[in-house]
Amino acid sequence: MTDLNTAALAPVWRDVLATSYAALTDVVAGIGDDQWQLPTPCSEWTVTQVIQHAAGDQLAYAAALGIGAGPASDPFAPSGTLDGAAADLVRAAVDETAAAWATVTDDTETVPTPLPHGALPTPVAAVMCALDAAVHAWDIAVATGQPNPLDDELAGHLLVAARGLVEPLRQWGAYADIVQTGDSATPVVDELLGYLGRDPRS
Repeated sequence: MTDLNTAALAPVWRDVLATSYAALTDVVAGIGDDQWQLPTPCSEWTVTQVIQHAAGDQLAYAAALGIGAGPASDPFAPSGTLDGAAADLVRAAVDETAAAWATVTDDTETVPTPLPHGALPTPVAAVMCALDAAVHAWDIAVATGQPNPLDDELAGHLLVAARGLVEPLRQWGAYADIVQTGDSATPVVDELLGYLGRDPRS
């Protein structure tokens, strides 16, 4: 991760987080009563499982930043069964993680992360956290027939952070192989999704 990546994200990381969190909470709020067990672009996971995973990942970031105890179960083995409302689960996770990021000052150079990379430059770590929320918002939106929650501006920032950091995660199995994309009205969104192993035409 170069200094240029860090510099590019430094002025925007807080807005990117807020936008990504809004995308995730809005999409979860729009799920229909009969859509919880629908398949998603995440192989072998239902809508409910993606929600559990997304919430757990956010709690893991919060815990890395010193807030909360982290997810109660393995985010990579979601049960598919919720004890309460999905919207409440996601909202609580997002609020806790947002509170954790609020403790990070603008002059903090690096922060710990739950990623195998360990500590990362603060703007990069924050946007990787946002990436997790945003891409799973897209997964859920595709599965439930909702509008695409991503736009080219947000995708551009997410792509800056993702390049160079996704590859170790891809090898670990967190992302599928790169999908080649064609022309579209949102080329940066498509490039991001393809880089993350998702077919934007899903």
